[in-house]
Amino acid sequence: MNWQALLPLIAILVIIFAVGVWSSKYIRSSNTFMQDYFLGGRSLGGFVLAMTMTATYGSASSFIGGPGTAYTEGLGWVFLAMTQVSTGYFVLMVLGKKFAIVTRKYKALTMVDFLKERYQSKWVVLISAFSIIIFLFSAMAAQWIGGARLIESLIGIPYTSALFIFALFVLIYVTIGGFRAVALTDAIQGSIMFVGTLILLVATIIAGGGISNIISGLSAENPNLITPYGAEGTLTPAFVSSFWILVGVGVVALPQITVRAMSYKDSRSMHRAIIIGTIVVGVIMLNMHLIGVFARPILPGIEVGDKVMPLIALEVMPNWLAGIVLAAPMAAIMSTVDSLLLLVSSSVVKDVYLNYVEPKATYQRVKRLSIGVTATLGIIVFLMALNPPDLIIWLNLFAFGGLEAAFIWPIVMGLYWSKGNKFGALASMVAGVGLYIISDTFFPQPFGLHSVVLPVVVSFFVYVLVSLGTRNASISEAAS
Repeated sequence: MNWQALLPLIAILVIIFAVGVWSSKYIRSSNTFMQDYFLGGRSLGGFVLAMTMTATYGSASSFIGGPGTAYTEGLGWVFLAMTQVSTGYFVLMVLGKKFAIVTRKYKALTMVDFLKERYQSKWVVLISAFSIIIFLFSAMAAQWIGGARLIESLIGIPYTSALFIFALFVLIYVTIGGFRAVALTDAIQGSIMFVGTLILLVATIIAGGGISNIISGLSAENPNLITPYGAEGTLTPAFVSSFWILVGVGVVALPQITVRAMSYKDSRSMHRAIIIGTIVVGVIMLNMHLIGVFARPILPGIEVGDKVMPLIALEVMPNWLAGIVLAAPMAAIMSTVDSLLLLVSSSVVKDVYLNYVEPKATYQRVKRLSIGVTATLGIIVFLMALNPPDLIIWLNLFAFGGLEAAFIWPIVMGLYWSKGNKFGALASMVAGVGLYIISDTFFPQPFGLHSVVLPVVVSFFVYVLVSLGTRNASISEAAS
């Protein structure tokens, strides 16, 4: 066991756990449990908001799967990955003040709360909650696998044992701390990611003999590795451009990101978060994916791409420094895991149970159920992660596409277009999710595009046309 690398990582995790314990004291004394547990009391400042968005979005897909795919595809994947720079900007600019104001007016604690009040439809709520649970299970499994891969590579224990250690730690601190623990630890984790990825990139370049020497090595192995088209020439302009929808503008529809646009304190905090978040995401994404490509000449022949990050860190740096730097991807994974756990938990407790099963549930029952559901969901995802794929990035991107196909137009159009109604929202969600699953399963990359593009386009027209076509029915129903 590599204790020199393990001890610094443990120290970081102890700090994060301590924040979770501290947050649990606040939760226990709170008179507004639901708002504090799931939304942090709507009190996030600009720096914390930027970092919690960055750390939540910068998940195992970005820090383990992303470098692994870049290792396989070359510089073309770096170019594709940089479409993610705009994520925080688009979320906060598109939703902006209006979303925060409207969700406060609705007293919404989740994205589904907003949809419930906006459309006044039981079926919109149930399909929304079902979509979140189904697709986020895929995303959560990716995070669990990424955390276990990192621990497995770092300390040399079997994958199953590493998965158990990771799951146990995350479940304890997120279950007791809630959203406040998530937001505060995200601020710590985002800072670690920013500094850690920069250190690792510099160390990798030095170990490879400089950028020109690394590029020469890549070119000698396969000239396609230094082109925008990928190792096999599959990264076509159409496919790369369509990724801008998947990991760029479409991120506005991801529930785990959208909920952060409800949680900031004031307009100044939002504006500050836009600037900080855009800079931090840009630096982190560029660093991580370049590390994956530059690792190929240094460590050729890595068969499981998800092991590239920990292996290159241990190769190019002293073990103690590798342990500190690897706290960055561990931080990213944990921050996303905790956010997704709370999101799915809130869908079960707030959106389904309190709305349609037991609206008059007591405070203590809601509290116990929230904590119990969060823990139970974590155990289910642990079981799902026992048989992992070689590259987790595809699990995460599948989840992204499904959520965007379901929610982008009911959220954005529901916020800005008064003629949108529950019939349009319901039809848009069903058409988007159905077409996405069919496309991803049977017709991947239709017309050379990512499979999310057509569902997003079609669901937009469905939303508009059905809303207009049922306008009279909607007015009559409201009047009655």
